Amino acid sequence: MQTLEHLALATRPLVTVVIPCYNYGHFLPAAVASALDQEGVDVEVIIVDDASPDGSAEVARGLADRDSRVRLIAHASNKRHILTYNDGLAEAAGDYVILLSADDLLTKNSITRAVALMERHPEVGLVYGPVVVFGETVPEVEVPDGSAWVLWQGGDWARRVFGFGANVIRSPEAIVRGSVLRQVGLYDPDHPHAGDLQMWLRVAAVSDVGYLPGTVQAFYRQHDQNMHSSVFGSDQARGMITDLEHRLDAFTSASKSFPNAQELVTMIQHAEAVEAMDLASRAYVWGLTGTWPVPELLGFARNCDPAIDRSRAGRAYRRRRRLGVRLSRRNPFFVAREKMLTLRNSAAWRHATEVGLPG
Repeated sequence: MQTLEHLALATRPLVTVVIPCYNYGHFLPAAVASALDQEGVDVEVIIVDDASPDGSAEVARGLADRDSRVRLIAHASNKRHILTYNDGLAEAAGDYVILLSADDLLTKNSITRAVALMERHPEVGLVYGPVVVFGETVPEVEVPDGSAWVLWQGGDWARRVFGFGANVIRSPEAIVRGSVLRQVGLYDPDHPHAGDLQMWLRVAAVSDVGYLPGTVQAFYRQHDQNMHSSVFGSDQARGMITDLEHRLDAFTSASKSFPNAQELVTMIQHAEAVEAMDLASRAYVWGLTGTWPVPELLGFARNCDPAIDRSRAGRAYRRRRRLGVRLSRRNPFFVAREKMLTLRNSAAWRHATEVGLPG
């Protein structure tokens, strides 16, 4: 961990904040205001409205008319989110670039903090930091300016993420060096569900990664209309397989950017096989075998890792299947294991707030 003595910048770099918008016109003013509330940097905001029927384009046009730092790209027809991202990013002239959903918010000087790190470390292409998740009302939290950072070699960071098996960045807290973005290219339309994950890994393949602990970089709004909730259902039973499959595809595609691609693929296949097998086990302990896609989870796990049945996760599943739902739900050892897994997961994410990656 290195100390950041102050946020003063020797130069005044340009930062482009791309704000894709579909039916989020009521959120736009706050998102734009948060992007502009930064010291020591010049900010340009590019709003890309994807033919919203709710009048979002008119809201964006009004914001652009009132502030020359804001401009609008208005789609005549709906292109969906990946092409909307790319239309904005293709226009980004900044030394640094952020993709901010219209329903999320940056914190004051979050850009300044990230740029201060990246200006001092030109080898760093991606910086992120802690995020606060909220619902309707933005929580009142103290946002320190931050006094330290953590640096990861890109390959080491990526390997840890492959081993963990899931994205560790929500998105609004991430800032990418413009030259690195132009090197790796835009979002891949083949990965509509896990495009962010694939992008961060591609960036890590060509540059190092920085993390800003001890502060808050963004507010992430969780609601029913989030892309993952409303389109992919990743937080619902019907979306379990979709989420696992898309994550695996994104990891596998990104692995091609690394010299140890096969090692990374083996790691992610095992990590996702364990996750799928654990979900199948929990269906018995939680009495959800009638609603969770247990056969599909088992098939996915075995396709990822043919040896998964001989692993600890596989043995745990067989014990629950033999006992059935009624006895599994009453088994104190199974319930204790679920509590242990929950505690372990919470501890991993607490560790992530300190160094940027789960322990």
